[in-house]
Parts: sequence; C-alpha cells; structure tokens
Amino acid sequence: MKRVFLMIALLWGCMGLASAQQPLNDNGDNIVGTYSSKQGDDNFKAKIVKLEDGTYQGQVIWLEHDTDANGNKILDAKNPDKSLRNTPADQIVLFTGLKYNAKKHRWDGTKIYDPQRGIRASLTVEFTEEGQLKLRGSILGIGESVYWDKIEE
Repeated sequence: MKRVFLMIALLWGCMGLASAQQPLNDNGDNIVGTYSSKQGDDNFKAKIVKLEDGTYQGQVIWLEHDTDANGNKILDAKNPDKSLRNTPADQIVLFTGLKYNAKKHRWDGTKIYDPQRGIRASLTVEFTEEGQLKLRGSILGIGESVYWDKIEE
C-alpha cells in the first residue's frame, strides 16, 4: 500500500514539474500580463494584451525616467512615423499583431519597435525554461534578445 501511495506521489510530482517547465497553453494567452525589464539604463514596465482579432499587443506603461532635465515628458522623437513622435515615452506601442504559432510554441508574425534606436525588427517571442519572456528582434539575420520578467497576470 505504501508503494502505491509513493508511486502516486511521484507521478503527481513529475506532472507538476513537467507543467512548470511548459508555460504555454493551447492558444498562447499566457503571454498576457505586465512585465518589467531594463534596456540600457532604462527600467520600464510593459503590458501585453490580447486584441479582439486574437493577436497580441505590447505597450510601455511605465518608464523610470520619463522626463527630461527640464521636467518635460520624454517623447518618442526617433519614431520613423512622424505622426507618432509626440507620443509620451511611457505610452509607446512596441508591437501589435503578434500571433501565437502553436507548431513552434512561440509568438511571431510582426515587428517590434525599438524606441531607443527608432527602428523596427522582425520579432519572435518565447518563454525560457526559467519563465522569462524572451523577445528577439532581427534585421537581415542580425538580432538581439531582451528578457522580460512577468510581474502580474
């Protein structure tokens, strides 16, 4: 009888461990939430939401240093779209139209905007084994990865 309970407990533990290492669900909605990260000297928070069309959007919602030396809000001055250059830096949309690719267990199908450089790059997103969100932007095969920590569902 002890062996049966031991086997059940062992199986239960293995199932829990397997689910902890596989953070994805069938439709990719586990990406939705609030994240914190740092790029260069800039600490920021971003929120990923699911849009009505089933894709995902990521937007900056907080920036540690969101004002200049004169106390004015920092704007998205490097945006290639001139109509967006008056957007406050703590409200910049980083990506929209991100789709979950169930075959690859990741998100892709859009570009990410880098407001520090004013460029857009092809984007792939996936969770690491440690549970961080890895965002990889690339242009012509040259890429850079950043990691976000989920702080809120």
